[in-house]
Amino acid sequence: MSESLFEKIGGEAAVDVAVYIFYQKVLDDDRVNRFFRGVDLEDQAKKQKDFLTFVFGGPNNYTGKNVREGHARLVAERGLNDEHFDAIIEHLGSTLVELGVPGKLVAECAAIAESTRTEVLNRNVGDTVT
Repeated sequence: MSESLFEKIGGEAAVDVAVYIFYQKVLDDDRVNRFFRGVDLEDQAKKQKDFLTFVFGGPNNYTGKNVREGHARLVAERGLNDEHFDAIIEHLGSTLVELGVPGKLVAECAAIAESTRTEVLNRNVGDTVT
């Protein structure tokens, strides 16, 4: 059996460090930090670790809402959009690069994150953005 992306990037320890660095970047970014005001970041980081572990092929311990439901209020009430989604993808990629993850694996991670755009932004498949 081939090694999962989760294992290739370093497993649980790597995801733990990546999520910590990722949230530092996000909280320092005025494009997106407003979405995290008032959020219990310890709880948020745990959910993010569990989610990334699962989507990268590790054990499924994720018990949070699905991504559409989890972001619906942010889209409707705070205007979460493609610009914000792009910033998050940017921070995920730069975090992985900073941790020495090879470019090919960073691209795989980014593709997985990108595959959630429609759900995160509460769109229907095929919706066009103007």
